[in-house]
Amino acid sequence: MTRFSTLYAVAAVGLALASPARAADPAKGKAVFQAQCAMCHQVKPKALGIGPSLAGVVGRKAGTLPGFAYSPAMKTFAKPWTPALLGTYIAAPMKGVPGNRMPYAGLADAAKRADLIAYLATLK
Repeated sequence: MTRFSTLYAVAAVGLALASPARAADPAKGKAVFQAQCAMCHQVKPKALGIGPSLAGVVGRKAGTLPGFAYSPAMKTFAKPWTPALLGTYIAAPMKGVPGNRMPYAGLADAAKRADLIAYLATLK
């Protein structure tokens, strides 16, 4: 690698790191929800399906929606769902909360996760 190509590579990495991240889009997140989550989760408060309602999930303590039969792992986890924690969990649910019952492999795309979480934050 020449000195010029090394400088160019360093500058390109610096520009990539300095570029503002794309803002999360709740409308795109709704589409992600429909494609990835709606088969098991509802968005109406207190509506139960295969999974618990996700209305009000941002800020709600994990494993606490009344009427839903959570796994012992989720009840024990019991942390408030922050956007960061939701991001970790949605990326790999079985790693995020080992022993939970959600049969979902995870959403690898960080932009789609951010959009989904932005959508979930709109649900009250």
